[in-house]
Amino acid sequence: MAFAQLTGRESLRDIITCLNAMQSKLYHSGISKKVARNTLATANKKRDWQIYADFAQVLIGKARKLYLNDDFGLEIEATTYAFDSTTIDLCLSLFSWAYFRKQKGAVKLHTLLDLRGNIPCFIYISTGNVHDVNALDELVLEAGAFYVMDRAYIDYCRLYRFTVNMSFFVVRAKKNLSYSRQTSRPVDKSTGLRSDQTILLKGIKSSKEYPVAFRRVTFFDIEKKKRYVMLSNNFKLPALTIAKLYKYRWEIETFFKWIKQHLRIKSFYGTSDNAVRTQIWIAISVYLLVAIMKKELKLELTLYEILQVLSIVIFEKVPINQVLTNSDFNFKEQGDSKQLLLFDF
Repeated sequence: MAFAQLTGRESLRDIITCLNAMQSKLYHSGISKKVARNTLATANKKRDWQIYADFAQVLIGKARKLYLNDDFGLEIEATTYAFDSTTIDLCLSLFSWAYFRKQKGAVKLHTLLDLRGNIPCFIYISTGNVHDVNALDELVLEAGAFYVMDRAYIDYCRLYRFTVNMSFFVVRAKKNLSYSRQTSRPVDKSTGLRSDQTILLKGIKSSKEYPVAFRRVTFFDIEKKKRYVMLSNNFKLPALTIAKLYKYRWEIETFFKWIKQHLRIKSFYGTSDNAVRTQIWIAISVYLLVAIMKKELKLELTLYEILQVLSIVIFEKVPINQVLTNSDFNFKEQGDSKQLLLFDF
């Protein structure tokens, strides 16, 4: 299944045809017997997807250590995450369990992305009709970390859980926010900032769900001619840093776009819930393996370039360093070699 991800196979029959064409090389790849289509189909349906999820967690731990000291653009020592979801459309007649709308099926990938290295740390797969904000209940919050989210995650009761757990959030405010201003701090409007305030919620229900103060930062993006209002429970960072943090939320959109374009997660090799989850977790594992390879081999190639190279040399018996760095690892005769010459020129 990893072979299918790396080489862009379109179906189980496509996978089998290509593998059987390389029958003489399968043994050296750890595949000792001829692969049958029914074997893969049965495994997709019955082999627990949690196996692949657990394997991905091992890779996540390794990748995060490698990218721990990477700079993502802001001088923040704390771990910084972006949290969002993407929807994968499915045919409801084939994926009847993945209910989304009346005549449409879908699954959602709720993803927590570590902005250092763009490593997915947490993925929660749900049916398309599950609202984004419900995925917050699945998060294990990390004290001192920053979580950057869009306004779809505005739920004051759930946001208060961040404050109780000593975690920080930056979330875009909804337009109908009802509040009373407590204090205002001066801002440099030449940077795009418009206000930096301490506020309390005014609504009867919302003020009970979030009984402490918010920090409200307003920023105007000159390039896009758009005004953004962010809420946070952090009062120590500069207001401009809060605004920039929200800007870096876009990295998770880039991640979703990348995996949809370069890995097989928009069309599936099986129609069961287990098959879909299995394929998604294998795709995530392949992404992590490529990210680990890039860091450990100190490659300057992008993840896309590495993936493209691997897709055409996957069965070649060539050192991976040589393939990805264009280095010549061939034996070179040393000047003090004792090997006799067959011909004396």
